[in-house]
Amino acid sequence: MKTKVLYTLLVWLFATNLIQAETPSKGPYTRLVFHDEFDGEGLPDKTKWDFEVGYLRNHEKQYYTADRIENAYQKEGCLHLVVRNDSAVIDGAVRPITSASMHTKKTFSLTYGKIEVRAKLPLCLGTWPAIWMMPLKNTYGGWPKSGEIDIMEHVGYDPERINYAIHTEAYNHTKKNGKGSNAFCPTCYTDFHVYGLEWHEDRLEWYLDGRKRFVVEKAPDASWESWPFDQPFYLILNLAFGGGWGGLKGIDTDILPQEYIIDYIRVYQ
Repeated sequence: MKTKVLYTLLVWLFATNLIQAETPSKGPYTRLVFHDEFDGEGLPDKTKWDFEVGYLRNHEKQYYTADRIENAYQKEGCLHLVVRNDSAVIDGAVRPITSASMHTKKTFSLTYGKIEVRAKLPLCLGTWPAIWMMPLKNTYGGWPKSGEIDIMEHVGYDPERINYAIHTEAYNHTKKNGKGSNAFCPTCYTDFHVYGLEWHEDRLEWYLDGRKRFVVEKAPDASWESWPFDQPFYLILNLAFGGGWGGLKGIDTDILPQEYIIDYIRVYQ
């Protein structure tokens, strides 16, 4: 915690020009352009985050709530996204399972850069936490034409594996030719790890604790169908439950609630 407080102080001193120094990021992207250390209390910072609401995609079981501290709160320097089997009454209807999905669509987007998220994942049959990016505008058309970048996905039935992927018009799971990979991480649900992505004009690189684990390169003759990654994307942090992938081998509601704990998110350009 002391290290994190010191980092926050250095970021503030640098931002206010009281000191001149580079951020800790290495490589071509060193300028900190967006970050949240989650050092507050209660609900996440509304100047940085908004919430998705409702039953949204993939036949998932959870109802995403907005501004509900039971599903998203800051405490002791971390963000907690919580999936609950609480049968909450929201907008006059019972929502058996609730959770949270936060995004920066209204507050921050980027084209090319480096994203790092330090997080600890839940362990439960049915959980599906993710760090991902979607296009700010459907420049080339609706999903998957304008692209999707999955920085990290994890499913509870395969708890020691971290997954990476992109989705485009030419390559996606509906065509059974999606581009993705995975990394073995047996402590992802017991310890914090840093999940990273470097987005370059000609390639995407995925990192786990600073080690490069997967690369997708842009073909020399690529069109928008295979490479729509030349436009602004925004960030999403969410904890899904069940659905087409998360619930592929069943769900276990008896051990809810489960938490997806995020220490920080930092973006460099």
